[in-house]
Amino acid sequence: MPSRSKAWFAVSVLASTAASLSGADDLRSPESFSSTGNQAERSRAIFIEAGRVFQHPRCLNCHPATERPTQGEDLHPHSPLVVRGLDDRGAAALRCTTCHGVANFAASGVPGHPLWHMAPREMTWQGKSLAQICEQIKDLRHNGARTLAQIHEHVAHDSLVGWAWRPGGSRKPAPGTQEEFGALIAAWIESGAACPVDQ
Repeated sequence: MPSRSKAWFAVSVLASTAASLSGADDLRSPESFSSTGNQAERSRAIFIEAGRVFQHPRCLNCHPATERPTQGEDLHPHSPLVVRGLDDRGAAALRCTTCHGVANFAASGVPGHPLWHMAPREMTWQGKSLAQICEQIKDLRHNGARTLAQIHEHVAHDSLVGWAWRPGGSRKPAPGTQEEFGALIAAWIESGAACPVDQ
């Protein structure tokens, strides 16, 4: 087996056992990857674990592949029909805040946050592999011109990102906690910010 294939196999095995080593809704800690001797393999494995958040419906719904956000666990088109608009906050006549208030509204089940909006077009994640998402996160042209340190700050402390763990209603929260997710991203960066490889 070629060395690249062996490395990918090792990372795949680590990733595939992640859910079985922790509860389905938990995230593994960065320390749980310390037995992986190769730093690049460890970095990839950490990102694959963090990918459980990046590829969760709470995140993907606001990082759509089209001009229309999605909703629900199955990523169905947003109802009513709304579009991104020029500033990612809806069209002029139907802004996101028309329905989405400053907090989740239990009576109607409509989620909310003071800064509710879609991710910019260049930050589309739906339909992309985890490897593609990883490369995009590191690309200043497709990550809001953020450094890796700023990416960490964003995912670890931004309150709109944090909504993914407090979605209200019957929505399933993202795995783990925002703090755990932030720790994984910090460890990924510290270990070289290596990305998984598409097979």
